[in-house]
Amino acid sequence: MPSTAADRAVRIREVELFFLPVEMRVPLKFGNQVLDSVTCARARVRVEGASGQSRSGWGETPLSVGWVWPAAIDYELRHQAMKDFTVRIAEAFAAFDESGHALEIGHAFIEERLESLREAFNAGRPEAEHLPHLAALVCFSLFDIAAHDAFGKLHDCPTYATYGPEFLSRDLSHYLEPAAGADQVDFSGRYPADFLVKNAPKKLPVWHLVGGLDPICFDDLTGSEPDDGYPVLLRDWIRRDGLNCLKIKLRGNDRDWDYDRLEAIGQIAIEEDVEWLTTDFNCTVTDPDYVNGILDQLRDDFPACYQKILYVEQPFPYDLEANRIDVHSVSARKPLFMDESAHDWKYVRMGRELGWTGVALKTCKTQTGALLSLCWAKAHGMTLMVQDLTNPMLAQVPHFLLAAHAGTIMGVESNGMQFYPDASLPEQEIHPGLYRRQQGILDGSTLSDQGFGYRVSEIERELPEPVASFSK
Repeated sequence: MPSTAADRAVRIREVELFFLPVEMRVPLKFGNQVLDSVTCARARVRVEGASGQSRSGWGETPLSVGWVWPAAIDYELRHQAMKDFTVRIAEAFAAFDESGHALEIGHAFIEERLESLREAFNAGRPEAEHLPHLAALVCFSLFDIAAHDAFGKLHDCPTYATYGPEFLSRDLSHYLEPAAGADQVDFSGRYPADFLVKNAPKKLPVWHLVGGLDPICFDDLTGSEPDDGYPVLLRDWIRRDGLNCLKIKLRGNDRDWDYDRLEAIGQIAIEEDVEWLTTDFNCTVTDPDYVNGILDQLRDDFPACYQKILYVEQPFPYDLEANRIDVHSVSARKPLFMDESAHDWKYVRMGRELGWTGVALKTCKTQTGALLSLCWAKAHGMTLMVQDLTNPMLAQVPHFLLAAHAGTIMGVESNGMQFYPDASLPEQEIHPGLYRRQQGILDGSTLSDQGFGYRVSEIERELPEPVASFSK
């Protein structure tokens, strides 16, 4: 008899956690936060099937403190809190007794355990030091990603081949609800596989991040820039990597600076034949007129640059419930994409009601959550993008695969090679096209057909001792 989804169910049996510190070659600015280092959290998760067979999968996520937890309190306090919370999740996930597909296990953990873990962690801490929900998702994401990898490997196939009814015991109606008035949307009998790209491409156009501190011309150089063989100036990056897409970080609280920055980079884009731009305000804007004014002035004074802007990313505070800003006026000018706000499909639904038209998916908010948000957004006619969290090492692989299978508005963002290229040299030996952008493209053709295709056994990376190990 053919196997059923129940026959293919797995349980979590073992979890190991590693912390890999990475230093940046140049600082990266997130809104009001400037980062010069990051801790990458890596997990190995062993799952066991009904027959007793087991396989281990891998997941990794940068614990990007400045992005997930912008606050005035001490950076190291937030950094240590995220590491401590990740250890707590490792223990709880190893003990979690749900069985099924990795997506079913991940969803159950998010719904039943993650928030209670966060509340217990925050208990007794001053309110200003409470770890946010977005940070909790990032701390869980590496374990969720590893479980998806292990599930595919156990069943001897790519993870993305497991998102249909042969492997999932519940359809999307178990997880998702249509928007009010969206009578044409019915999730019954539909699975994530129905919303994924068939024959996903191996190559994708790649976006380069122009950070708020990045020098774009010789006058911006201070003499403190690294002399390490990698480009520093924007034109040199464009020419070396054949870039065709630039994502521009803006301040969101200094209109003149933001406009001048857009104008200067737009001019470089025209001179270097770069086709696409996008703007990222990183949650610092509170009034739509701020964005509208910049876009309108650009449209009137520099229309060639305005036309290159493919979409606008997350100008407004990420807490949608506390900041219910009507953004229809912005999305009437350019597609407007949720990023930090899109914790899960319910927030995507709220954003759509407020006028957002697109969703920037991220694997760091969990593979499970990204897939469910993808399905909800596509079912409701929203456009998708997959944005980077400056993913190095193993974190780059599921990030690339999500973009390849999602069907984005334009390729994938990838900037690990800008901010810590040497961190991924062992992985680059096996997957050169994923860690070096060439002719404006990332190439994932070296990935295997097992799980996420990392080929970990071939990567010559010496891991530190695990900071935590749990089993049942």
